[in-house]
Formats: sequence, C-alpha cells, structure tokens
Amino acid sequence: MVKVDPAITPSTLIPAIERMWQASAEKILSLESSWTPEKGSPVFTIEGKYTSRGWTEWTQGFQFGAAILQFDATGDHQFLEMGRKRTLELMATHVTHIGVHDHGFNNVSTYGNLLRLMVEGRTPPNEWEKNFYEFALKASGAVQASRWSTIAGGGGYIYSFNGPHSLFVDTIRSLRALAVGHRLGHVLTAENDKRISLLSRLIEHAEATAKYSVYYGEGRDAYDIRGRAVHEAIFNRNDGNFRCPSSQQGYSPFSTWTRGLAWAMCGFAELLEFFETLSEPNLDAIKATMRKAAQATCDFYLEHTPTCGVPYWDTGAPNLHRLGNYMDRPAEPFNDWEPVDSSAAAIGAQGLIRLGIYLKEDRYMQAGLTVLKTLLEEPYLSTDPKHEGLLLHSVYHRPNGWDHIPAGRKVPCGESCMWGDYHLRELALLVERMAKGKPYLTFWA
Repeated sequence: MVKVDPAITPSTLIPAIERMWQASAEKILSLESSWTPEKGSPVFTIEGKYTSRGWTEWTQGFQFGAAILQFDATGDHQFLEMGRKRTLELMATHVTHIGVHDHGFNNVSTYGNLLRLMVEGRTPPNEWEKNFYEFALKASGAVQASRWSTIAGGGGYIYSFNGPHSLFVDTIRSLRALAVGHRLGHVLTAENDKRISLLSRLIEHAEATAKYSVYYGEGRDAYDIRGRAVHEAIFNRNDGNFRCPSSQQGYSPFSTWTRGLAWAMCGFAELLEFFETLSEPNLDAIKATMRKAAQATCDFYLEHTPTCGVPYWDTGAPNLHRLGNYMDRPAEPFNDWEPVDSSAAAIGAQGLIRLGIYLKEDRYMQAGLTVLKTLLEEPYLSTDPKHEGLLLHSVYHRPNGWDHIPAGRKVPCGESCMWGDYHLRELALLVERMAKGKPYLTFWA
C-alpha cells in the first residue's frame, strides 16, 4: 500500500513544482511548434513525439488547457495568448460535439479556465470575452446533458460514446461541464420547450455512477471489494435495467482499471466541493452518496497501490503475480510484465487532496502530497528536452495494444499522454496555490 509521508507540506514541494513548470514550458512550446491541427488531437507519445489516435477527439482541451495553466502558474503571457488563440480557432466543434461524453475534459479545461482567470482578476475584465466563454460553457453543458439514458425505476445517466447502453466511470469528472452550466443559470431545453435542469441530470448521473460503477463490499457480486471501480456499466435499453459490468480499457469487469478508479476519486471529491457552494435544498442525500463513493475509492487506491503512490494499470493485470510482493515496494516502470500508469496517479492524487480538505482528514491530504512528490521526480518527470511529454510512464489502452513498447522492452514505458501531462499541471497548480496562500483552485469561477 501507499507509504504516506506525514512530513510533506505543500510548501516543501514548491522547489520541485517550480522545476516542473520550467520543464512544462519547454514541452508546451515544443508541441506547439511541431503540431498541426490537420493531424487531429495529440493523444500520446511514441518515442517522445506526440501522435494522434482516431477514436474521439477528447484530448484537445488538455493540449490548450495546459498552456492556460502554465500562464496561471507563471504569469508568462505567451501561454495565455496561445491558449486563447487555439481555443478560439479549434474548440468550437467540441462545444457542440453531440457524439461524446467528454465535454468537461475539453471545454472546462479551455473556456472554463479562461473564464476562471478573468473572474479571479488574473486577466483584464472584458465583457464580451467573458460572455463568449460563458456562452460556450452553457452550450457545452447542455449538449452533454442531452446524451441521456433512463434507468428502470427512475434516474438516468449520460451515456458514453459506446452508445445509450453504456455508462462510463470517466464521465463523473466530466460532469463539471453540467456544473458550470448550471452555475451560469443555464438549462437544457427539449421537446415542447421542456426545461431540464442541468443540476438534476448531474445528480442523477452521479447517483448512477456511485451505484453501478463503485463497489462497497456489500455483497453485490463475488468480486465486491470496497472501493473497487468498474470502467463501464451496461444497461438493457429495452427496459432500462442494469445488466452487467464491463471494461473497455481495463483488464476485466471484475478487476479495477486504475485510471477509471482515479477518475472516480477526483470526480466525486471535486463535486463534493462544488455542492458546498449551492443553495438548493435537499442535497444532503446526494452529498452522502458522493462522500461514500469518494472515500471508498480513495481507500481502495491507498490499499492497492505500491508504496510510492503510482499504480500499475489494472489491479487484476494477469502478470502482476510475476512481480512478487509488488505492493511492498515502489512501482517499477521498467519491469518486464505489466506497465504502470502515472496518469492515474496524477488524477487520483488530486482526488486524495481534495477529499482530505473536504473531510478535514490529513491522511488523504498527505497521501496526495506523497504521490505528487513521486511524480515530480525521476523517473516520472520528463527532463529530456527532446521528449514532448511531461509525465512519463502513462498508459492509454493496454487491451487494444495502442501503447508504445520501446525496443528491448516487453511492456509499454517511457511515454506520456495529454491527460497525464494536463493533470500533473493541474495537481501542481492546486498545491502551489495552497502553499502560497492563493485562491483555492476550483473548476468553477
């Protein structure tokens, strides 16, 4: 399990965070100079160079959002202008993309960060620019909310790009699109001018994710371990009944794909913070549900991750047993049997820190800081200026074999991905603001 360092504070990590921002600037500029939009969205690196993967264009917001975060941390205006320019040029289609569940990833990372900076007073006030960002975020939240499937007995979920039968655990973090839209006073308008609350759909999706994607050790099936998460829940669309767990990017429906686990950790913790800002009545039940899911998934992560805080890509990966007592020592990204996933660590660490602050429980906070300390050091932080990635040893889609295996190696290692790089930056910015007494980082303005 994770060996938590009780002595780490946000302030002690500042020198390492500042080194990371220096490396980050070089990576962003390198990718900007080499990438052309015709290639599609950059997804992951092969031999240190970012490449695309035509599945869905879910990573472009991380590309341009990274530049906006770089400005947020350093005040370097070239990155602000890059983020603004690229958002204006290339993100409009993501706002109205009716085929994906990733609006929170793409649009809150770009339009949302730009709006937040203006509201925080970090960029000059401009009414029309602010209206532009708000309009995009309202539309994005409504489009995401329209991807709706109902569940027998009540409730529903935002279905994944796999189709109306599919609930992905990832989407819990992408609910930030609905949250921002609701905060801006927007609703989804349907047939006969029916007004649909974005908050209601957010709540119902969060309830469904907590019920069908997270386990609590309550005897749901033979593999019901508290805190385990499943990537996909499958529903019969003829009657709306839940049928079975599934997995697209994990090893199996009965093991835990650790990046999916991390999405749940971060998504539930962040939504708990958001709900504390709402004035709507009768939110105690959903907050209790999300708190239960957040604690269960965070506890599972801490108990099923090596001592350094970086997990292997799936807790049931078939060759983990060949590593011996792998959870009693730091993860080994250069092993011959199963890859680690540093992107899961970057996402999950933010969930641990936010939950620790929300619950006022130091063990979660210290665990998140411990993970960040690991990621800010080699072999995870990329220090090679020729490598376009920032966070090394991430995994995208192990079952499909999409991840690069270097010559002389047996499993993927040494590569980066857009979401891993972005979430390391977001995690570092969160902790840096805490250390320097700056406003607490939230996705809403």
